[in-house]
Amino acid sequence: MTAALLSAAALTACTTSEASTGPPAPPPSGTAEQPAGRMAVPPSTTEPPTPELAPLRTANGRQSPGVIAAGGGDAPYNYAPSVMADGGLYRMWWCSQRGIAGPPGDDIMYAEARTLDRFDPATPVFAGSAAGFDAMHVCDPSVIRAGQTYYMYYTGSPGDHAHSNTIGVATSPDGRVWTRAGEPIVRPARNVSNDNVYGAGQPSAVYLDGWFYLMFTDTTGRDAGHNGAGQFVLRAKDPAFARGVEALTPGGFRAVPDTGSRWRSVVDAFSADLMWVDALAAFAIAHETAGGTTITFWDKDFRINPYRPILVEGPWREGPGLVRRADGHAVIPLHTPCETVPIDLVRATREGPAGPTDLKHFGLDLIDVDACATAPRALLTLNGYAMPSPTRTIDLIIAGTIVRVDRRSVAEALATLILNHRIPALDKVPVATHLTPKLPALRAPARGTALLIDNHLWPLSPLTALDRNSSTITDITPTQWDTYDRGVDLVAPPR
Repeated sequence: MTAALLSAAALTACTTSEASTGPPAPPPSGTAEQPAGRMAVPPSTTEPPTPELAPLRTANGRQSPGVIAAGGGDAPYNYAPSVMADGGLYRMWWCSQRGIAGPPGDDIMYAEARTLDRFDPATPVFAGSAAGFDAMHVCDPSVIRAGQTYYMYYTGSPGDHAHSNTIGVATSPDGRVWTRAGEPIVRPARNVSNDNVYGAGQPSAVYLDGWFYLMFTDTTGRDAGHNGAGQFVLRAKDPAFARGVEALTPGGFRAVPDTGSRWRSVVDAFSADLMWVDALAAFAIAHETAGGTTITFWDKDFRINPYRPILVEGPWREGPGLVRRADGHAVIPLHTPCETVPIDLVRATREGPAGPTDLKHFGLDLIDVDACATAPRALLTLNGYAMPSPTRTIDLIIAGTIVRVDRRSVAEALATLILNHRIPALDKVPVATHLTPKLPALRAPARGTALLIDNHLWPLSPLTALDRNSSTITDITPTQWDTYDRGVDLVAPPR
């Protein structure tokens, strides 16, 4: 559906580009009708707000030699990817359309790879429900994992009707077989009326400190631009956003009764992606501008821009998907966690006969970030790492604390990597607890397994650490488990 028809009907699959300073422009003469959801908007002619700090240094620009993934078969377009680095694999979900998926409409494809330069053949894993809010179209996936559950936030629509786009969530044990929640979790706010009748969609999710953050487009939101552009942020500890919801306002996050509040937009864009960067203690928002993908940075409370934006150059036709860890955080390079932040993304690069296509990989590195110069940033960046202690044991850095581990073999089981040197900034951080040999362990149904240290439960994984520690497991009831105070989880973050 062409941009000229946006005032008459809402589009679903949410292929949008960067906000503009004027109304959406129609496609060039002779182009084919766009797929549902297409909002062909020219790139922004304005720059992000003037930042407070010096630019970040970048190096090692890179680009895949060709297209890295496609829907295959009769898929006419490929765009809006969600890309996860997960246990040695790259996993990608994106919007396409396959006749075998049914019903007719946008579908979500899935593929895996060992390298970002080429993915295996794609498989449709999620399609319209044939009834309800996502009867015809499902698109714009954003996939994260919290614990053992994968969550996919997506745009759904029953058809091409004004303001028909809403945001749903589905869950999965493996990222392949999905169970939808049934009702949308975010609907158009309908605070304002403009020519863009798209609605609410294009979600991007991050899991941080027990909160699910959700950034999304709502062309009817109070702070949306004249053309509907804008990215709003909600957060909740409930992944379905059914309770305990907070909305971003000009004064920070505030408790709200539901997901309908739209007080403040964080970037003037459509189809953006969100990521938390531990090494910078900042959120990064990827959105398309004239020269490529701009990365705009915000502090944790979205109050200031702590770093100047960077640009990942290259062609684009649709919003980017950042390569993120399973929790939506930036990938941390194994051997240079304090010095380097890789910024990689995938985006459609060509307008095909039916919509954006030709997914390609682009990237660069932020270098000399000095992420371990202070204790707070070192604790964030090195979460899951270990280092030599001053007492010839090992210090495990986990969830903002330091746990002293007597046996190196136990630390090797629990840590992502044991550094060969100590981080000076952490010398004055107190040790939270001491993991000595033969500590008792407790296990309860529907609770898990934990070490018992000073009458606190410290859940851990993998359980091979217990064998290496010569710890004996005692089974207890869930009621008994719940009487204990909790330490932090001795579980390294996903890589």
